[in-house]
Amino acid sequence: MKYRIEHTNTFRYDTPVDQSMNYIRLKPKTDECQRLLEYQSDITPASLTKETTDLWGNTVETFFIPEIHEVLEVKTTSTVSIQRSPFIRMVDYTLEMRNIFHSNLFRKHYLAFLKDTPYTFLYIDQIEEVVKEIGENTNPVQFSLDVMGYVYEKFSYDTEATNVNTKASESLPLQRGVCQDFAHVMLGILRANSIPARYVSGYLYVGEKSALVGDAASHAWVEVMVPGIGWCGLDPTNNVEALENHIRISTGRDYSDLSPLQGVYRGGSQSLEVSVSCTLLDAPVEQVY
Repeated sequence: MKYRIEHTNTFRYDTPVDQSMNYIRLKPKTDECQRLLEYQSDITPASLTKETTDLWGNTVETFFIPEIHEVLEVKTTSTVSIQRSPFIRMVDYTLEMRNIFHSNLFRKHYLAFLKDTPYTFLYIDQIEEVVKEIGENTNPVQFSLDVMGYVYEKFSYDTEATNVNTKASESLPLQRGVCQDFAHVMLGILRANSIPARYVSGYLYVGEKSALVGDAASHAWVEVMVPGIGWCGLDPTNNVEALENHIRISTGRDYSDLSPLQGVYRGGSQSLEVSVSCTLLDAPVEQVY
């Protein structure tokens, strides 16, 4: 599957801004299942960007605007090819995988994705209530699928119920929120049960006839570390494995690691308009015999 994504962020300031330093994480990843074919970022007022890689392996573009301005527009255009096959529900959790999962080396290596963060923290009684309903973690693969199903069944997608600062311990009692909340709650449950899991930020291609649900601007889901296999994407907003419809930009511990735009400036308050267009360029042709 090949996609073209156009993502525009427009900041409007109440008073003229004198200087601004900005950081963006909007460049899709390239890995064994996803390939970035083309990428371009356009800044207005015109500014060159400098690329670096953050602690989690994500591309960060930095740019500085010295001149006075009242509007800042950041537009990125990406072409991405994705080829993923569903498999996690068919994984046989072997004795060898179990030994790896319970080893000290495995835990130390993925310690960053086992610790609570302010966004993913859940109270003990909240975690116990979930485990009481879905059962103990005797098989991390099946348990991860069960947690995804639990969040999907319990939560209602509601763009008005939460905001960008809402924590998992707050959204779980509400059982409402957006993809960010779904992901943070799932991360909190998995990590409390010793399963390394990370937050994924990206885009979701919905299409005209798709039943998938996601934010019009961006999407978030979870990846779990399966011993001997690697990171596997699970989307609790839709109760599906993250496959060819999910376009990955960045990964980290939670949303705070992956904020798509950050910056500092001298001036008044601001408003933000976001526009995202995700177009399917081509898809595999079905053969009829």
